Amino acid sequence: MRDRVLWMSGGCAALVLALVGCALSAAQVPPPAVDAAPGAKGQAAEAVLAGGCFWGVEAVFERVRGVSGVVSGYAGGRREDASYETVSSGQTGHAESVRITYDPSQVTYGKLLQVFFAVVHDPTQLDRQGPDWGTQYRSAIFYGNEEQKRVAEAYLRQLNAARVFGKPLATKVTPLEAFYPAEEYHQNFIERHPDNSYVMFNDLPKLEQLHKKFPELEGTR
Repeated sequence: MRDRVLWMSGGCAALVLALVGCALSAAQVPPPAVDAAPGAKGQAAEAVLAGGCFWGVEAVFERVRGVSGVVSGYAGGRREDASYETVSSGQTGHAESVRITYDPSQVTYGKLLQVFFAVVHDPTQLDRQGPDWGTQYRSAIFYGNEEQKRVAEAYLRQLNAARVFGKPLATKVTPLEAFYPAEEYHQNFIERHPDNSYVMFNDLPKLEQLHKKFPELEGTR
């Protein structure tokens, strides 16, 4: 949480962190060899992913065609509730996450994971993303059923075997026990604060990468 405050306040501290935070992987991430079967048209499915600060993760997936909603929140913790204050302590075990509601006839679970690895974050960083550090910023896939588990684990094996990122992935695949929506002021943060220093240096470049790497997936937002 300390880093987020520095970014909001701007100044030299934010500029120094920018040099760390705005770097994105140049890796060309292949599509998953194993994927979930496309669903029926209009069917709704959910995916829960954690890739650092949820502001940028939310914004990326909100712009993917076939996604009808994204909620920032917390998953993977030991407590039966979560808030930004408690999660930021790093003591609850939760990770900043997003819950993605999507139409699997338009975008598959595996394609969402490809975007997750190629655009959203650096999956080789352990318990941190850019200027944010701690287990609450870890890379994680929280699967909701056995098919999601199968696709996620197979994809990690594929990417590691091909050494796509040059070193092993830190991403963990774990069952989803619960998801707690974050406070209202965290939802759609980038839309409401596009000039925020943290957003400009850490999140807007992700949207540019989505446009560059996956133009066919971009929705109309």
